[in-house]
This record gives sequence, structure tokens and C-alpha cells, in this order.
Amino acid sequence: MGYYGYGMGAFGWIGMILFWALIILGIVYLLRALNLTQGFGQGSGDRPRASSDRALDILRERYAKGEINKEEYEQLKRDLE
Repeated sequence: MGYYGYGMGAFGWIGMILFWALIILGIVYLLRALNLTQGFGQGSGDRPRASSDRALDILRERYAKGEINKEEYEQLKRDLE
């Protein structure tokens, strides 16, 4: 009879791999739930709020410079929100 370490048997390593896989998946799930992974991948498909704010700033600047009229400004603003 061979020694497999700590009495886990011949297939004990499968349990260890599953244990660590669950730990890693749990951490990933918690990070996504806390929204800490935003910006590192596709995420939920929502645009980050900062880019939307920047787009509105550019739109306001274009309106202030007279590059677009009020109707265009209002329509583009609705599209961005």
C-alpha cells in the first residue's frame, strides 16, 4: 500500500483542486458583486460612469462654442443619458 499523504487516498488531489477552485471562484464572485473589477474586462456591458460624464462635458463645450444648436444638443444629451 502506497503513501498518499494525510490519509486522503489516491484521489485526494481532486478534492484539493476543487477546494482551491471554489475559493478562487468565490473571490472572483465577491469582486464582481462589489464592482471592483470594473475596467478590467467587459463586465456587465455597462459603460463606466466617467466616460459618460466626459461625453456630456464635450457636448456642453460644443454647444457653448456654437458648433451645435439647441435641438441637436438636447437630442444628443438624451442619447447619452
